[in-house]
Amino acid sequence: MRILVIDDHALFRIGLSELLERRGIDVVAAVSGCEEGLQRVVESRPDAVLLDMRMPEMSGLEVLRRLRAAGHDMPVAMLTTSRDEKDVIASLKQGAQGYLLKDMEPDDLIAALQRIVKGETVVAQELTGILARALRGGAEPAKEGSGFPELTPREREILCLLAEGQSNKVIARNLGISDGTVKLHVKAILRKLKVHSRVEAAVMAVERELCRRA
Repeated sequence: MRILVIDDHALFRIGLSELLERRGIDVVAAVSGCEEGLQRVVESRPDAVLLDMRMPEMSGLEVLRRLRAAGHDMPVAMLTTSRDEKDVIASLKQGAQGYLLKDMEPDDLIAALQRIVKGETVVAQELTGILARALRGGAEPAKEGSGFPELTPREREILCLLAEGQSNKVIARNLGISDGTVKLHVKAILRKLKVHSRVEAAVMAVERELCRRA
């Protein structure tokens, strides 16, 4: 796994790089400047980018926007201290595959990175409630009722995989079906739940504990 780190805090950047290297992860570059980071992405083509949210040169969101505008599609994970729901939502809407917190346990960070590189979307577990409130405009969660009973067993299964952050390709591979079939199921799920995005559907599943494992 080849990771590029963009973070303006020297002590954190150096410490994170050493941690990742000790876990067998190749840190292709760890830079403080956003412009330098954008250039290193072009030069090194990392498997994923770990990106700070608050930086003096430009925000992490602006870096993310520029990466996507330039056609770079590698996974980008925000690694930040911000628990602001606006930052979480904006990052996901701009195409981040991860929203991770700087105070998370090292093992959790490594596990999250591995999932992100495999194509999953990962949001720090403690932010699920913030994400749910943001998507619902602060309203109380709906009761188990409207929407969920209408889902077929296969749709429920796919919804739970969405809640784990799996991409369509990963879901298709795991279930032995085509990407197109997964897309059709996801469309049906969104229509039945009356939501507009996979993130909203995933939050509903987590919020109502639809996918509790035995």
